[in-house]
Amino acid sequence: MPSIFSRIAAGEIPAHKIAETDDYLAFLDVMPTATGHTLVIPKKEIDYIFDLDDELYLGLMAFAKKIAPAIEKAIPCKRIGVAVVGLEVPHAHVHLIPINTMSDMNFSNKLKPSQDELAKTAEKIRSFL
Repeated sequence: MPSIFSRIAAGEIPAHKIAETDDYLAFLDVMPTATGHTLVIPKKEIDYIFDLDDELYLGLMAFAKKIAPAIEKAIPCKRIGVAVVGLEVPHAHVHLIPINTMSDMNFSNKLKPSQDELAKTAEKIRSFL
């Protein structure tokens, strides 16, 4: 059964997309720890990030590196935190999270933005790509 991220990449489930290539997709987390919390995935469904072949892994990180500055310009923050947890969805993904303190990376703190808020945030981030 395809992961929810595979279904998003295939267009079966809507998402607030930030950027997309043939191999990668960046979209907003619908239950973010901070406004602008973005997920970056390879479109190829592989559960564990360290099971990605080198080319796909390096491409994923290079794609994330292009997205992070746009988030940083759109959302006032000190840094873009990067996390790979890999337990919540069986599809390799990188979290890019605007942070000001270490506690901003706490995955227990979840926001519940409206679809309109997510759409506006995605549009603002895209404007800096």
